[in-house]
Amino acid sequence: MPEIVLELAARLGAAALQHARSLDILVSVAVVDAGGHLVHFQRMDGAEIAGPTLAVDKAFTSVAHRASTAELGPLTRPGGPLEGMQANGGGRYVVFGGGVPLWSDGRVRAGIGVSGGTAEQDAACAEAAVAVWHEPTDRIEEGG
Repeated sequence: MPEIVLELAARLGAAALQHARSLDILVSVAVVDAGGHLVHFQRMDGAEIAGPTLAVDKAFTSVAHRASTAELGPLTRPGGPLEGMQANGGGRYVVFGGGVPLWSDGRVRAGIGVSGGTAEQDAACAEAAVAVWHEPTDRIEEGG
């Protein structure tokens, strides 16, 4: 099965950081593999102290639920079909913007999480990484 490799994870993180710089915000960025395991992490100097945990957990949540964390938010509100989900998984599930799964061949292959700006800014930084993911390159290799 194809897996994300460190070099690609670093390129995804760099794209998210570049977008954060363009927004004049300080963020943490995490890339996880299909199993939710951390592959790459970066924290900009001066970024919030909660960012490292939130970025990793946003990436994990997006892979675990095969949906962006922004999409999950409305579903977890009172009366929603996933009400209370964020209280499960040891509190690891994050349900506000910034986590995005990365798909290939109909399967989630990795996830990216960004934390430090507003939920909308974090999501925009993650989407900058998604654009790199979709570039026509040797983005996935066998092994890891």
